[in-house]
Amino acid sequence: MKNIILFDPEEVRSRLLPLTLTRPVALLRHGITTISEKWQRAIPGTYSYSTQDYLSMKYPMVEAADGDNLFIAGNLHPDSALVEAILALEPGQELLHQGIRLAKRGNGDPKESVAYRDTPFAINNIWDIFMLNDEAVRRDFAILTEGRKSKPLSDTCRLIGDPSQLFIEEGATVEAAIINVTKGPVYVGRDAEIMEGACLRGPIAMCEHSVVNMGGKIYGATTLGPYCKVGGELNNVVMTGYSNKAHDGFLGNAVIGEWCNLGAGCTASNLKNTYGPVKIWSMAEGRFVKTDLQFCGLIMGDHSKAGINTMFNTATVVGVGVNFYGAGFPRTYLQSFTEGSPLGMKPVIMERFFDTASRMMARRHKDLTPIDKEIYINIHEQSLE
Repeated sequence: MKNIILFDPEEVRSRLLPLTLTRPVALLRHGITTISEKWQRAIPGTYSYSTQDYLSMKYPMVEAADGDNLFIAGNLHPDSALVEAILALEPGQELLHQGIRLAKRGNGDPKESVAYRDTPFAINNIWDIFMLNDEAVRRDFAILTEGRKSKPLSDTCRLIGDPSQLFIEEGATVEAAIINVTKGPVYVGRDAEIMEGACLRGPIAMCEHSVVNMGGKIYGATTLGPYCKVGGELNNVVMTGYSNKAHDGFLGNAVIGEWCNLGAGCTASNLKNTYGPVKIWSMAEGRFVKTDLQFCGLIMGDHSKAGINTMFNTATVVGVGVNFYGAGFPRTYLQSFTEGSPLGMKPVIMERFFDTASRMMARRHKDLTPIDKEIYINIHEQSLE
């Protein structure tokens, strides 16, 4: 049994903030599963993470007693060529692509480098999470459904396209919905629900216990993580898990962390009125950076909230533990652990944040542990630096 450590490439991790403030890179959800879950299917073994010190309290690195550890960059998706190249590494070797380490075998500095000629499928920037989600959903769908039979679709529904491109897990409920798979597959996870009048156009991934409310309009390439509940209109959105956008309003080309809530009527722009290229706030560099994107919506860290009828400008970045409410647009970067309206933001009182987080998590039978609190305290201290 191999001992595999998924490590955070530091430059990549910094470009994936605020999502990586609260998790190792490999625990980002992309497609249907997390990157870590993809590797666990590709290479059986014992898995742990090499990440930031304050996150190691929750995600400790476990090294093999004999030192024969296999380190793999946590932003990479496995495929047959990459898996073969990694498994071929000898102790003391590393696998490089254009000077960037993809993997290494053994502890300490590698003694020999092996070049990887193919271009790996990887998340390198925060916007890659939604930009590459189409391909990620298709890859996961093929792997998760191979050789398996879908639960039958209710005759109250209308399916447009090849039935093999729809997979419904046991326990899921789908009634009176229109599902179009001509542009990509639709995966409906265990105990998920699609309510009456909903329209879905693939590629779409609904993870376990996720819900599309009545009349919801969901375009690809969208992922709804476990226990997410959505309504209104979504287009190319990745919701990590346990988050809600349950009512009318638009969200597009967006990435939402865990334990977030977007109130009724909340809408986020994904396109500038000028149709020009987007700039986005880099939390690592402390400044706006240029992108080649025309479409970019809301990027929101864990445990952040938006009140009813709130509005976000194109490419707004919201940190961890933010509570925004009131009429008008906020600035396009909201610092972690702040609350307020367009009239002004103020620091969040941490005890009140913990009370709110605990109540929200309890609804999904999850606990806010002392280790979780310590992680959020560390993130809060970082936000004050």
